[in-house]
Amino acid sequence: MMIKKGYYKGMIIIMGTWISNSLGLLMPLLGLLCVLMIVDHISGMLAAKKEAIDNPRNKRLGLSSKKSIMGIYKKIGYMLTIFVAFCIDYIIYKFATEIGIGSDANTVFGLITGIWFSVNECISILENVNRMGVELPVFITKILADMHEEMEENTIR
Repeated sequence: MMIKKGYYKGMIIIMGTWISNSLGLLMPLLGLLCVLMIVDHISGMLAAKKEAIDNPRNKRLGLSSKKSIMGIYKKIGYMLTIFVAFCIDYIIYKFATEIGIGSDANTVFGLITGIWFSVNECISILENVNRMGVELPVFITKILADMHEEMEENTIR
């Protein structure tokens, strides 16, 4: 049975969005995302340091201020994107309420976006851990590769 690429990530996002919306887990999700972004940044720096130690002659490897700043800009972009998604949710919710077709689901786009970025951060952390020399189990490596490919295909550049 062939599983489509991105199936795992899609299922995680759908389940996470439903659970978060049902239980009102918006703030914990955003808190988790912030923690994941910090852990990702630290794990990226550690992986870069390990690569520099392993290959001392390659000046391209190691800590880079430019890469670090670009990573921080990317994470700020994540937060801005989530903010816009929540604004869209608010506009749709208010409009639907005004015309009498309101629903209980009032943060769908924001939650989907937050969960998407949280999954991306988890993928990035696992990639950094792998760069540090930790051998990941085969099933995680396969899922990681599929998710990474799907993420690259479905990301607007």
